[in-house]
Amino acid sequence: MNIRHASFVTLPVADLDRALRFYRDALGFEVTADLQMPPGRWLQVAPEGAQTVFTLAGPGMGDFEPGSARGIMLVTTDVDADCARLTAAGIPVQGPDELPWGRMASFTDPDGNGLMLLTEKEGF
Repeated sequence: MNIRHASFVTLPVADLDRALRFYRDALGFEVTADLQMPPGRWLQVAPEGAQTVFTLAGPGMGDFEPGSARGIMLVTTDVDADCARLTAAGIPVQGPDELPWGRMASFTDPDGNGLMLLTEKEGF
């Protein structure tokens, strides 16, 4: 196998503009693509410098159920600071909790897609 990385992860959403505001404004992601293509708008966001981007799939962009994505892990250098920022923005956060592999917290986007923040412990 010669796989080097994942190109994108699809996040099913009901409203592209609402999702864009969340990922760009609340999480600080950059817009990497925003194009009109058949069958609809192709919108991708990512943390600065990331190899893997998130495709926000709205109505008409496949057979996706908004809010059905789970287990999306976002690695951060400071989970506590990021949790404080999300909470200040009105986004409910569970954690952070100390786990064997690091400090981890979870939250959802406006559609209910499950996201996690992780500050990894050294050696994991």
